[in-house]
Amino acid sequence: MKHKGKEKAKEDKEPGQKDSRVEELESRIEALQEEKNELFSKLQRVSADYANFQKRSVRQVADTVAYEKENIMRTLLPALDNFEHTLQNADSADSVDVLARGVRIVYDQILEILKSHGVEEIQALGRKFDPSFHEAMMRRAEPDRQEDIILEEFQKGYKLNGRVIRPSKVVVNKLGAEKPAEKQPENQQEPVEDDCPQAEQ
Repeated sequence: MKHKGKEKAKEDKEPGQKDSRVEELESRIEALQEEKNELFSKLQRVSADYANFQKRSVRQVADTVAYEKENIMRTLLPALDNFEHTLQNADSADSVDVLARGVRIVYDQILEILKSHGVEEIQALGRKFDPSFHEAMMRRAEPDRQEDIILEEFQKGYKLNGRVIRPSKVVVNKLGAEKPAEKQPENQQEPVEDDCPQAEQ
């Protein structure tokens, strides 16, 4: 009888314990669901912000490029004005020297404008050839000059903020390249002279 009473007491406790566990699990599920919903809404906001940022950044880049173009054009206009004045006065100029001075002034002004925008000339003439800055168009041999020295500049090169935008086109001193070319005609002439007596016999 006592044993049956204990079993009955256990049975009475077990349903109560199950109910409390179910309630605990349900409350945890509910908390996780709320956390998931909150994280999902945050993700949606971040995603929307990122999409807006992408659109905004594209517009900002386009606006910056347009502003820089306008700025460059505006700085070039005074040089264009001076060039126009020089051409207008070309007919009334007393000599070619006056016209040349006017053109030189405009040229120097354009160079200064380019420098203000980070453009600089690449030094070439008399310098050692450097393929990073120079493009060899021809080779020439001048024995009294150093090997790989730039002898002539066909076209000036320029850098923008230290980066090459156009290399200098140059003539390079190559002493070794011309020597075989000079010896070949001499070697070819010798057999021709030897053949001449044989042809007379």
